[in-house]
Amino acid sequence: PKMAAATAAAAVVRLGRMAFPCPLSISRPIFVASSTFLPIGPFTSSSNSLRRRFFTVTAPRARLGFNREIKESFRKPRTFTSTTWPSHEQVPILLVDAFTEAPFHGNPAAVCLLPTDVKASSEWMQKVAMEMNQAETAFLAPTDQSQQYSLRWFTPMAEVDLCGHATLASAKVLFEKQYVPRSEPIEFQTRSGILTARDDSYQKGSDTITLEFPNEAVYEVESDDKCSEILRAMVAGGVDKDNVEYIGRTRFDYFVVLRDGEDVLNFKLDAAKISSIGERGTIISSLKPHSGIENTEIDYIARFFAPQLGIPEDPVTGSAHCALGPYWGKKLHKEEVIGFQASFRGGEVKVLVKDDRVELKGGAVISMEGTLNVLVL
Repeated sequence: PKMAAATAAAAVVRLGRMAFPCPLSISRPIFVASSTFLPIGPFTSSSNSLRRRFFTVTAPRARLGFNREIKESFRKPRTFTSTTWPSHEQVPILLVDAFTEAPFHGNPAAVCLLPTDVKASSEWMQKVAMEMNQAETAFLAPTDQSQQYSLRWFTPMAEVDLCGHATLASAKVLFEKQYVPRSEPIEFQTRSGILTARDDSYQKGSDTITLEFPNEAVYEVESDDKCSEILRAMVAGGVDKDNVEYIGRTRFDYFVVLRDGEDVLNFKLDAAKISSIGERGTIISSLKPHSGIENTEIDYIARFFAPQLGIPEDPVTGSAHCALGPYWGKKLHKEEVIGFQASFRGGEVKVLVKDDRVELKGGAVISMEGTLNVLVL
């Protein structure tokens, strides 16, 4: 149908779960965020060359609740060229599935390329993370050093000190979009110090990326009250208290080892009890069970819960494997171990223990690309 005809018609536009009729008019292009896909913005046809067609959905202000500041914060969608870092008028944001070689598996993370001409505030980054509603949203910006980038991680509720899968996702974007040559390592400036990433495809012909992270020590929990609280949370999830082999903690999380892998697979989260334990989150782990895991090379399985940070269960938690890898490597007398995070999406992490550091290896897939049409504040 011709666009002119659409101006006289009424359409139902879905914003989240709300629907309302409104007229359509041709105007400057915007994107409308929606849980239901609408053909708004550029699109392609398999039989035609690339075409860009835009229209703006307009409606009475009272219905949308738009104010002038929000309206003026929208920006015309722009494309960005690889190797050219974006400015404040074009802020790319990508969705990357990390610790997997297939889309819709592993752990998704949003990666936002921050402009260098405007400094983004922590408050703005937190709002973007809330909007993306992923376990982590990573914010990248180049520093004055070659192949070095500032990197910060936000859950929907808070900034965190260390995140593996969002670091892997960030490295994937930098290599894939040719901001960094695949032959060169990347350095990330973070709240946990300098972290590095290497693209294994350059030398080893592998599709994985290797991250070098700190080796996170595991300490025994000495407080009887805290142990009792953790035991109650395990029992609430369906674990017999006699099957809890060890209760420890890292500098971020509580660390619970179960005797039976089936208990890890079948654990049912009681968000209130896990949240009350405190810290960033709770790791539960065991040796690989005799059944239920297809990959025979897997050494251990784990799950990670952080409902207090807005993450009921994290699909794959790279930073947790900084403790899991060394713990199970010592138990199994192996320098390199493979862990499987037994979440709904699932993902594998190869861990090589190197004194006070660990190497985490995993694949990543860019599943979505877009542009933030709001001002960087």
